[in-house]
Amino acid sequence: MNEKKQANFSISGVKDGGVLTESAQHVNPAEETATLMFQMAPGMLMPFEYGGVKEEIAGYRDSAWIGTTLMISPVVDIIGPDAVKFLNSICVNDFSKLDFNGIRHAMICNDKGQLLTDGVVLRIGDDRYRTYWLNPPIQYYAQTSGMDVTAEDMSGQEYFIQIDGERSLEILEDAFGKDLHDIKFTKHRMEDMDGRQVRVLRLGMSGNLAYEIHGPVADYDYVYRKVWESGQKFGARKLGMHAYNEFNHTEAGFPNIHLHYPLPWFESDEGLAQYLYANPMLGSYDINRKLTGSVGEDLESRFVTPYDVGWGFIVNFNHDFRGKEALEKIAEQPPRTVTTLEWNGEDVGKVFATMFTPGEEPCDDISKQSDSPLSENSFNGWCEYRADKVFAGDTEIGITAGRIISYNYNSMISLGFIDPEFAKEGQEVEILWGTPGTRQMKIRAKVARYPYNKDLVRNEDRNTDDIPRLQK
Repeated sequence: MNEKKQANFSISGVKDGGVLTESAQHVNPAEETATLMFQMAPGMLMPFEYGGVKEEIAGYRDSAWIGTTLMISPVVDIIGPDAVKFLNSICVNDFSKLDFNGIRHAMICNDKGQLLTDGVVLRIGDDRYRTYWLNPPIQYYAQTSGMDVTAEDMSGQEYFIQIDGERSLEILEDAFGKDLHDIKFTKHRMEDMDGRQVRVLRLGMSGNLAYEIHGPVADYDYVYRKVWESGQKFGARKLGMHAYNEFNHTEAGFPNIHLHYPLPWFESDEGLAQYLYANPMLGSYDINRKLTGSVGEDLESRFVTPYDVGWGFIVNFNHDFRGKEALEKIAEQPPRTVTTLEWNGEDVGKVFATMFTPGEEPCDDISKQSDSPLSENSFNGWCEYRADKVFAGDTEIGITAGRIISYNYNSMISLGFIDPEFAKEGQEVEILWGTPGTRQMKIRAKVARYPYNKDLVRNEDRNTDDIPRLQK
């Protein structure tokens, strides 16, 4: 996506020849109560925080949080007679049987089986598939595929509103004024809201019951205000980009591109690398990386395969696709899997204390709420990716990713991509904290439940029959 299209994400859809009008810059209702805004690109503002992470992230447990972070999503439609053939050629998924109400969690890998990106694909027409977060690889590969297919950049033309949490269905039904209990997990359909067509998806990133609603940006202002009005009746909270990015994904057990690991865009395919250098906004997450943590400059350890992040079950070997041969070998004995690591509070305190001990070299700051690359470091023009080595005794068994303070559980946790032999709940490990060239200390940790918020019923397991239905 180019800079002009990125600039359209933070508005309610008013355009004037593709350029923001003066009035359009002040109508995003999600910004009205934000206490901190984040500039993703020139003219593109996103709510970063409202009442702070601790308050916002708690919303999904007893009510819901309502967020618009996905408004930054790259959106590309794959169109043409060869649409399915093309998608199958680059994704580990098989799209030949995707119906008009289904959703695919799509993954594109390089020849080593490492993730180039992952995202969501919907079928919205006979030969038209809408993709989210699969760009820039999908657009580059479409242009060079030689197939009868077109990649149309739709970024900035669609709004995204997420409603995640125990009362999300009740909020949606109140906003739409109708019963939506029958929408199953990973399904979507069109609904009417006061004459406006809205796509409702049962999907989300809190781990428990959650939905998304999409539609043309011209309707965004009306739809958002209607949903927020309903949300307030049920105690919902607004969620900013900070809480969504790291806290939400780590606690709920969803490893995420650009957050828990960088992507090998510039190391996999010379053609793709040159395409990104020619379109630097497309490659911004990985064109200026800052690598911190004891893993240091070792990029190969930071790149992940579908098996590293727990998504091996999605890989379908019934068709030829990029990276298939490598993944077939990896599938025989995956070297890593994902789990939660719960960090020892006493040891974390000792690391923190080095910042206040005169005469000693301090360790890397461990007091930050999270190690999200889209935090204060992005204001400096780079994405910081932190990963620290994990040991069992003297044996290095993997890396950490996405460290956060888990306010809901009064603990410090991260995800761990580690040797499956040690990924057993209760297993004791050690984390080497500290970027090479700085003071390093070991922190005890243990393998904890995965996902960490496992005490809540997962979206895919939730039977909505136990949720009160709309009373008219």
